[in-house]
Amino acid sequence: MAFKLRLGFDYALNIGQIGCIVTAPLVAIPVFMRVGLYRAVIRYLPDRILWTIVRAMTIAALLWTVVAFFTASYGFVGTPRTVPMLYWLTGVVLISLSRFALKWMLYAGEGVTDARRTLIYGAGEAGIKLAVALGSNGYTRVFGFVDDNPQYHGKDVAGHRVYPRAMLPSLIANYGIHEVILSMPSAPGSAKLEIGSFLAKLPVAVRVLPSISDIAAGRYNVDSLREFSIGELIGRSTVPPNVSLIEEAVRGKRIVITGAGGTIGHELTRLLAAHAPSELYLVENNEFALYKVHKALRSQGLQTPIFPVLGSIADELAMRRLFDRAPIDLVFHAAAYKHVDIVEENVAEGIRNNLLGTNVIASLAFKAGVQKFVLISTDKAVNPKSVMGATKRLSELVVRKYANLAVASGTGQSFLAVRFGNVIGSSGSVVPLFKQQIEDGGPVTVTDRNMQRYFMAISEAVELIVQSAALSKGGETFLLDMGEPVSIYELAQNMIRLAGRTVRSDETPDGDIEIRLVGRRPGEKLHEQLFYDVASALPTEHPKIMKARRHADSPREIDAIVDTIGRAVETASEEELRDLLFKLMDDYNRALFGGSDHAGVSDNVTPLPIRKEGQAYPATRSS
Repeated sequence: MAFKLRLGFDYALNIGQIGCIVTAPLVAIPVFMRVGLYRAVIRYLPDRILWTIVRAMTIAALLWTVVAFFTASYGFVGTPRTVPMLYWLTGVVLISLSRFALKWMLYAGEGVTDARRTLIYGAGEAGIKLAVALGSNGYTRVFGFVDDNPQYHGKDVAGHRVYPRAMLPSLIANYGIHEVILSMPSAPGSAKLEIGSFLAKLPVAVRVLPSISDIAAGRYNVDSLREFSIGELIGRSTVPPNVSLIEEAVRGKRIVITGAGGTIGHELTRLLAAHAPSELYLVENNEFALYKVHKALRSQGLQTPIFPVLGSIADELAMRRLFDRAPIDLVFHAAAYKHVDIVEENVAEGIRNNLLGTNVIASLAFKAGVQKFVLISTDKAVNPKSVMGATKRLSELVVRKYANLAVASGTGQSFLAVRFGNVIGSSGSVVPLFKQQIEDGGPVTVTDRNMQRYFMAISEAVELIVQSAALSKGGETFLLDMGEPVSIYELAQNMIRLAGRTVRSDETPDGDIEIRLVGRRPGEKLHEQLFYDVASALPTEHPKIMKARRHADSPREIDAIVDTIGRAVETASEEELRDLLFKLMDDYNRALFGGSDHAGVSDNVTPLPIRKEGQAYPATRSS
């Protein structure tokens, strides 16, 4: 073709030129084999094969040119100088066309109509890698990028045009876009939430690239794309876990996890089992929850022996049997009744399980020589207004008592508490509740328009808990960095929009779903706190873990509180127990801080006699 284009179609080629033509495929085919042109599967031929074709034709044309001009020295009529250039050009065009035309003819009806028409939001490095990965899977067609950086608008990145956000509605309408993928793994939660709220108003599905910590951990692939969830947006920036800290705390240790069937406990078991402890003991008072977590771990084919222990942490005899089975190295105490309104209506059981149960398990751990004991606490323990928060605050003091005893007796044991806010998606939390209410058509119920809460992903929470255990020297209350608090009312609005619905209000009476204010529940606070005194928060080696400054306190004072409440549980009424709980806690805080942390509780409460040395608690029953 190159010779005819140069010399004319009626030109008669001489034997030398025919020899050159025959030589061309003999030179080109080995080159094509070497660069991999014949290894490409036509069905999944990627666009980037064009560069391979150009490279192969360039090498082949150069080698052929050497051969062609070499023949001229033997007296044959040579090759015009423009023929090699025409040979390269026609080769690139015809080889490319032949392959892509064959792909179109054979597989035009296969997958094209079903291919997901996709836009990628974010034209950064992660977005470019995602576009390449999606372009090679055969099931997705990327129509371009959307980015908020005006410097990119109208330019091509990785072969795809970059559009401003304002063009999204017209792009979706004109190109029939099926989905938008958020590719902003390092962006703050507030930015993702704002973008997500905008996308929620558009008729497209939204998926999310994994977080930057997942990408750093090697969990980056197309299959890891997830459906867009409000839970991924209301957290805050994260850092990859320090694996060496987790290994230090877990590997080769016998570990007890109380409350193993709960949200935190279940995730803890999954994380700990992945780091090769010598044995795992799962303590849970709900048989079905224990069955589920035990079955989930066994299905992973782990080598670690796993022992399910059915019973209540308030049952001292059952827990003593557990610690007598084998020397335990580490206890993660996650068992607790956590729902504020439920515990408020069941004060005695809340105290028995949360406070007295913690005292039982911490006492047995101390006597058994457990190396580290980790209490999983809550932000509701700071200036508590609920029974649940008060029991967790006193549980922190119980753990601190045993930390002081360990120091005084020189045992080398560490007793610590880790305090944090809400975890996203836990049972009974607002995210799954709002999701269900939206699916049911509303209304979405919010207790107060000004309600705010801290949120954290479950996986990150347990990673930080285990890392806190590795950092502990004993007696600390660690505080996890929860970022900025989230408005529950705004969260409800955004979840409604992300579901493709509109909020019904006075301004938009024709909206789909109403947000109904139902009033605060007993014991519920508008704003949660992580610190009694913000100025007392001290940094640690981990940027997302802080610790509270320790206050001097007497183990006898804690014993007096626990003994008094322990005797009252069996005889006092619910209201009397509530008043006594806050009276004792207020007296302790007043002595420690010089003021009261709880308002509105009667002071006319007479504490019951303190339990004498050696006298048992009233008989406990399994909760």
